[in-house]
Amino acid sequence: MPSVFFSYSHADEDLRDQLEKQLSMLKRQGAIDTWHDRRIGAGEELNRVIDDHINTDDIILLLVSADFIASDYCYNIEMERAMERHAKGEAIVIPVILRACDWHHAPFGTLMAVPRDGKPVTQWPDIDEAFLQVAKAVRDAAQRSTKTPQPAHPAVAEERPGVTTIAMPAPRSSNLRLAKTFTQRDKDRFRDETFEYIARFFETSLKELGERNPGIEGVFRRVDANRFFATVYRDGKDVARGTVFMGGGAWGRGINYAQGETTTSNSMNESLNVEADDQALYLTSLGMASFGRDRGQKLSQEGGAELLWDILIRPLQDKR
Repeated sequence: MPSVFFSYSHADEDLRDQLEKQLSMLKRQGAIDTWHDRRIGAGEELNRVIDDHINTDDIILLLVSADFIASDYCYNIEMERAMERHAKGEAIVIPVILRACDWHHAPFGTLMAVPRDGKPVTQWPDIDEAFLQVAKAVRDAAQRSTKTPQPAHPAVAEERPGVTTIAMPAPRSSNLRLAKTFTQRDKDRFRDETFEYIARFFETSLKELGERNPGIEGVFRRVDANRFFATVYRDGKDVARGTVFMGGGAWGRGINYAQGETTTSNSMNESLNVEADDQALYLTSLGMASFGRDRGQKLSQEGGAELLWDILIRPLQDKR
């Protein structure tokens, strides 16, 4: 079966884990086998084992982020060797854009990246949907791969006087991930960090909106630690106003959006809440602004910010 190699920075290990879970159906069907450096066993030579896989695996996923590009090993060794094999038709290289970074000018910038349009995984409102697109690309690549399958763990010849033996690494599972638990303090910290992220997201987006569109001015105003206003003007007339605030009244610990500028917390049009599974903290939406379509989706900080931003500028985009 085709073998899949993950080239990634350890800073993105959690995202790699989520992607590998999305590839589970392909592995259950025997369509692919996957490998990454966390499968290297004790006593094995790190660089040699990685070289064995980067030189033999059929599909190479470049998990791209600023940390990936900054890593000399990922960029100068793994990526360059992957591109050499791709050019020779020995392997299929798929860039997977995990986080926003300047990747278009890299050697792999000419390849079709996933998710769709090269939009970073963490900027998708639903990370599962982004990784599903990656899984579909891997399935397609596996079907196109015609290379003779290589053993998942190549044998290593060990020579001793008068005797040649073949040493095989002991097999072990790659499923070594344990369930994590998150306290209320963890959730509150994540909520506070998310609110600050959303505030920066809105401030930067409002500025960029004005720079890109003549006659448009975006104004960001921080009210206090738990609230900010966002206003969009067209030719001096206010065409969109929104308030983002934390908690308050019946809305408990959520991050909430209300149309207009309001200093009260008794109404809102959308709310993001912090949830956790056995691996990570994430956001969920009540789905009020989408008539329930967004309810239940696991959102990153960027995904949550994008969802609230879409509510603010939707009136401008809907006008003809």
